[in-house]
Amino acid sequence: MIRSKSHSMLAPALRQRRFPLLGTLALALVLGAQGLAQAQAPSQARTTVRVAYIPVVTWLPFLVAREKGYFDKNGIDVAMTRFPNIVNLPQALGKQFDIVPTTAPDFLNAVGSGVNIVAVAGESLETSANKSFLLMVRNDGSVNTLRDLEGKRVASPGIGSVMHVALLYAIRKEGGDPSKVIGVEVPFPAMADQLKAGRVDAVEQLEPFAGQMLQRGFKSLGAPLLAIADPVLFPFWIADAEWARANRGVIRRWIASLEEGLAFIRTDEREARAILARLSGLPEAVVAAVPIPEFNFRIAPAQLDVWRNVLVSQGRPLAGLDMNRLVVSGD
Repeated sequence: MIRSKSHSMLAPALRQRRFPLLGTLALALVLGAQGLAQAQAPSQARTTVRVAYIPVVTWLPFLVAREKGYFDKNGIDVAMTRFPNIVNLPQALGKQFDIVPTTAPDFLNAVGSGVNIVAVAGESLETSANKSFLLMVRNDGSVNTLRDLEGKRVASPGIGSVMHVALLYAIRKEGGDPSKVIGVEVPFPAMADQLKAGRVDAVEQLEPFAGQMLQRGFKSLGAPLLAIADPVLFPFWIADAEWARANRGVIRRWIASLEEGLAFIRTDEREARAILARLSGLPEAVVAAVPIPEFNFRIAPAQLDVWRNVLVSQGRPLAGLDMNRLVVSGD
């Protein structure tokens, strides 16, 4: 009886000592299994992407994503090369670059000439509520409508550029004759002085320069891009077609990084503008006044088809292009 009593008294104590020990062993086994699983799980494959970029507000999500490490987090090592303009970039894909920015006229004209490229991601949209491009004139009454530009000299960043194509389309839509417009290529920073001096009669101006010109007393005749559609696709990202189809996962991670960059802009616009000032070299006061564009990184064939129709109306032989084959997304 004594023995039985002693056993019954000791059992709870033994159980109290045994269960913590079993719990500790179980926890160790779980942690060990997790560690083994992590060690055996394949790490995300890293990919180097060669990118041409232009340090302006149009590409701010890309700049922020690069500076804040979002591409790196998503397994992309970005090799950046700064470019002054985007006109000749489509032809450099698959050779010097993997992904580059472009606009619809440059892209579709390159495809029409046989360059094997596709659109992979959107970037910015021009909308009536958020304009990036304005046609500016002197406030002297000499030019008051788009039809008044017949026989006049218009400063453009490029005669075949998206801005000039849009202006010619808008002039025809208002009943004018775009063939009578005299295009003159002028860099954005020099446009205001050329207009003030009377060397040109209108300028196709982009932000932040358009806002500065409004402050100096020049007049806007509106946003020609919106004559095409509202909203309308403005700049976007393209890649070599074979590279894009073989790297859909990279495109998916590219878009995810841009989305994170945009989320940061919306959360901390002040820091995003500081990044733009640092990379562009523009004065902080100028950068602070630049409107942030409307961004959307998805791109659809219909957005390109609108531009194809514009170019066909201006005599470009692009009617046979299949827009569905010109978009490769990460989906």
